[in-house]
Amino acid sequence: MATSRVAALGAAATKTAEASRLEEIHRGVRWRRWGPYLSERQWGTVREDYSENGDAWGYLPHDHARSRAYRWGEDGLGGFGDDQLLLCLGLALWNGRDPILKERLFGLTNPEGNHGEDVKELYWYLEATPTHSYARALYKYPQRAFPYADLVAENRRRGKGEPEYELLDTGIFAEERYFDITVEYAKTRKQFGKPIGMFQAVQHHCADMYLETESSRSAVYYAGWALEEKSPDAPTAVSIAKMYASDAARSVGNRGIQVHGGMGFTWENDLHLYYRRAKASETAFGDATFHRERIASLVIDSGSVSARTA
Repeated sequence: MATSRVAALGAAATKTAEASRLEEIHRGVRWRRWGPYLSERQWGTVREDYSENGDAWGYLPHDHARSRAYRWGEDGLGGFGDDQLLLCLGLALWNGRDPILKERLFGLTNPEGNHGEDVKELYWYLEATPTHSYARALYKYPQRAFPYADLVAENRRRGKGEPEYELLDTGIFAEERYFDITVEYAKTRKQFGKPIGMFQAVQHHCADMYLETESSRSAVYYAGWALEEKSPDAPTAVSIAKMYASDAARSVGNRGIQVHGGMGFTWENDLHLYYRRAKASETAFGDATFHRERIASLVIDSGSVSARTA
């Protein structure tokens, strides 16, 4: 009796946090409501094939994925979503060289590859727990233009007896010119015995942070386009982008720290480093106040010119 009691106490003492979370699932806690359920690839699949001849690879290729809506699912880079995939999260990257955003993995279809269909990317799933309380992935994004056409052309040229032409073979990563993109998802921080994401106040903060991030991203994209196209609105667009991005970076950094309990410097995560970077970058090339004044000046000058011209 004494031996079994000691063994039970020892087992309780050594139970991991993840083991406790697994037990909570049986008590109705929905740890697996969110997880890495988002497909790596939805394009070129049978479930999206509505062709007359059953050509799934040709009906919706990678080149169409950015401009056509899927019917039966979604895909993404380092994706996460709810168990019904009603809300999907994923990365959208741009290295300043590619003609398109990097939003999904690229690969060859069966007719394009000399050994059939194959993904042509470098990425790793580094860590994950059974309850999806934590997950981490790494993606290596080239700083040069991604060699989409080169990968297709060279693999088509090679025969079945030759090795595949891989992304590393293109030399795109030479001189270590690539970004290490790490994405992490965590659902483990709790308050009053519940994950903090279950509280409405936290959800509102997260929604506001997402809105600020997406809005500033849109402003930056437009400013980049205006500069590339030499639009007369470029000076105003740049000031709007800098103003909004500065405010958003500071606000999101501050909100993120508060959502995580108002922590300061810690080894637990890097939020404080992002906030410091946001504060340091806030004044680079003019702070938000400077650019608001510049926008007003540009708009007034533009109006004066228009009035004189009329």
